[in-house]
Amino acid sequence: MRTAPSCPRCFGPLHPPSVWNSSWRCDAHGDVLPYQPPHRPSQAVLDALRQAAVVPIWLPWPLPAGWLVTGFAEVGDERTGARATVVAVSGPSLTYGPADLLIVAEEPGVGLGAAYAGLDGPDPGSEFDTGPANAKIEIRGHPGALWCLKGIPPDRAVYVGEALGNWLWLIAWPAEAGCLIPLAQLSLRDLRDTDQELDLPFGAFSPRLDDEPREV
Repeated sequence: MRTAPSCPRCFGPLHPPSVWNSSWRCDAHGDVLPYQPPHRPSQAVLDALRQAAVVPIWLPWPLPAGWLVTGFAEVGDERTGARATVVAVSGPSLTYGPADLLIVAEEPGVGLGAAYAGLDGPDPGSEFDTGPANAKIEIRGHPGALWCLKGIPPDRAVYVGEALGNWLWLIAWPAEAGCLIPLAQLSLRDLRDTDQELDLPFGAFSPRLDDEPREV
C-alpha cells in the first residue's frame, strides 16, 4: 500500500510544500491537491473522513447481496479538507467472479475520477451528457442520472453524473460488472449524514484504491 501522497491525476509522486511553494506539486500536472494513502475499511477511518470531507461520501445502500465495503480514500490535506472522497466496495459480479466498484465524489478539476477512469482528465468532458442518460439511480432519496463513458480502457466500465454540485463517478472492474449499475437499482447515501445508523460490512482492502502511476 502507498505510504506517501500522490497526484490525483496520474498517481505519480509529488513534491511537498516548501518555503517557495505552499502547494503539493506534480512534475506533469503542476500544483494539485494530494491524493492521500488509502485506508483499510473501519469505523474509525470513516469517522475521521466524515470530519474532513467537504464533498459527499457516497455509498450504495443497501449494498447488493454479498458486497462489502473494502476501503476509503480522499484528496486534500489538513488545510483544504477532503475535496474528493472514494468508497470502495467489492462483491460477486453479475456474470462471473469478483468485482470492484469505486464511488468517487469530487470537486470539478480535482481529476481523481478521470484518473481511475483511464482518462487524461481532469473532468469527463463536455459531451458526456449530450444524449439520454444510460442509468438512473437514487441519490439521497432523489432521482439521479448517469452516463456511460466511451473511450476508456476495456477492463473497466465508467458511469459519471453530477450530485450536489460535484462530480459523481462509478468505476467498475471488470467491465462486465458495469451492468450492475443500471440493473441493481442503486440508492446512494451520503455517509456524512448523521441521521442514519448503518451497520456497514467491512471486507479486505481493495487493491483498486492503490493504483499504479500511469504515463501522461
